Amino acid sequence: MSKSIIHTNAAPAAVGPYSQAIIAPAGRTVYLSGQIGLLPATGNMVSENFEAQVRQSFANMEAVIEAAGGRLDSIVKLTLFLTDLGQFTIANGIMAELLPEPFPARSTVGVASLPKGAQFEIEAIIVI
Repeated sequence: MSKSIIHTNAAPAAVGPYSQAIIAPAGRTVYLSGQIGLLPATGNMVSENFEAQVRQSFANMEAVIEAAGGRLDSIVKLTLFLTDLGQFTIANGIMAELLPEPFPARSTVGVASLPKGAQFEIEAIIVI
């Protein structure tokens, strides 16, 4: 899929691994539900460790994307939910490591709590 990146100097530059906006070609749009750091085999949280939860959440999201016929570069929009925005740098670094450029558009939201005591959740929109 070929995505077009939108960037304007009339708005703040991206401060992480994301784009201001994306134009996606015509295709199938898939809206993924949020993924937390649950192990698929057990349904239990991977760990109490924030980084482990982020990595497992990305792995779970990637599995759903692949089941839909896409790849990580099919992502046009991500939303990250963190119970502690002080952990944002860790999530940002993992995202930069795992996702190919050009990066998708992204929002990050601080929340009071998440299901099953998760510290991190990710949801995505993909176009394939």
